[in-house]
Amino acid sequence: MQRMGTTSPTPDEIVQRVRDLPAMPLVVTQVLRATRDPDSSVADVAQILGTDQGLTARVLRLANSALFGFPRRVATLTDAVVLLGFSTLRSLVLAGTAFGLLNRAVSGYSLDKGALWRHSMGAGVAARLVCQRQRLRRLTEEAFVAGVLHDMGKLVLDTYVREQFSQIIQRVEENREPFMAAERAILGYDHAQLGAMAAETWALPADLCEAIRLHHEPPPWSEPRLFHVVHVADVIALSLGMGLGSDGLNYAVDSGAMETLGLSGADVEELISQMPDALTDIDTFLGEDGGAAGGGGAA
Repeated sequence: MQRMGTTSPTPDEIVQRVRDLPAMPLVVTQVLRATRDPDSSVADVAQILGTDQGLTARVLRLANSALFGFPRRVATLTDAVVLLGFSTLRSLVLAGTAFGLLNRAVSGYSLDKGALWRHSMGAGVAARLVCQRQRLRRLTEEAFVAGVLHDMGKLVLDTYVREQFSQIIQRVEENREPFMAAERAILGYDHAQLGAMAAETWALPADLCEAIRLHHEPPPWSEPRLFHVVHVADVIALSLGMGLGSDGLNYAVDSGAMETLGLSGADVEELISQMPDALTDIDTFLGEDGGAAGGGGAA
């Protein structure tokens, strides 16, 4: 299909970009496997994680952030594994791994280097706060990871959005439709669909993939699901100007998601007020020493 001198990609070409994303590092795969194995010990997990210094440093930074609020410093991997537990550790390892993938410029969405990572971390932190406030313990750790990874599809669509940006924005303005709907109309896919495909190639849990796919369009449900939490968390991060980009003002909060989570506008304002304290260590996490090789490489 020709548009204004530019050839639109075929859906197959876009899907191939998902297949071309770097594989998850071996150390991460080993940690995820070990933390799901009932026979694994704290020493087993710490030993595996310790083989990657970059990833270890980022996990320790996050473990010592205001987000977790431990009364004493987490100084060693063994401390981290004991204090955090396997479930939370899995979340931090995935977040640490995502750093290398998300901490880059995404010019198709007008995001400078670091902007997508800040937004992703902001959404992860907000998702955790939503779950804590609403006592959704079963969702808390996965919500953090889903928040961090929810926009990874933008990396896949970056080039295509940049090439077709004028057409996408034209549809947004003329049809008063969300940016994501315009992505689908022009490109055949939207960034949420592509992000879910990427998560599936990494063999991430089905509900996490579902949350990435539905984070802008959460369907009605009888009880809170991960996609409701990530949707609200995304809106909170955008409301703080984190990774606003070219599409950030073209999404609205879903009233059904708010109702399902039992949140009012005042509740969201309260959550927004809690974000600065929870985000105090993000810039440290983004430091140059955080971009080392190993776990700092592409996920």
